[in-house]
Amino acid sequence: MARYLGPKVKLSRRVGVPISDTPKHTAKRQLTPPGMHGYRGKRLREYGIRLNEKQKLRYHYNVLEKQFRRYVKEATRLKGNTGEVLLQLLERRLDNVVRRAGFTRTIWASRQMVTHGHVLLNGRKTDRPSCAIKTGDVITLRSRIHSLARDNMESMAGHIVPGWIEANPAELTIKILTIPTTDEIPFDVNTNLIVEFYR
Repeated sequence: MARYLGPKVKLSRRVGVPISDTPKHTAKRQLTPPGMHGYRGKRLREYGIRLNEKQKLRYHYNVLEKQFRRYVKEATRLKGNTGEVLLQLLERRLDNVVRRAGFTRTIWASRQMVTHGHVLLNGRKTDRPSCAIKTGDVITLRSRIHSLARDNMESMAGHIVPGWIEANPAELTIKILTIPTTDEIPFDVNTNLIVEFYR
């Protein structure tokens, strides 16, 4: 499967926003455009603006283009605002839930934790990061990864767990309370432009 294995900060610089909450991405100097002197080039046209907005969301959730197209197709099929449904589908990915709970620092670390089989969904081993969680699901970690998860939580002391997740730091478990709303998603993106990009 094709994956991006290059420097992650370059992605933040390319789209102009931090795609991860780590200091490496949020540092002001890192948000200059790519290149030695931050060459800005020409002003973006309408297509470029929509493309940039789509790439922001793709990089934030670490999703490939083919997968992202499937999410957009599914969001248009389901009832409700397509942009909001798209955000909910992406937010409910298993690797993202592990990140939101604060057990890992980045989406790439949580993806690795899931694919290596350290995450149990309702007591069963689940090694698919794209697995969609539902209300009432309980996520636990295998005992051999507990020390790493606790170290991550200590290094992210100010991390705020969203209201749709109930995280238990003592037992390292996550319970899904509800489906997330767009207000509870801590990433600012214009979903209307993304939907327009695929029309």
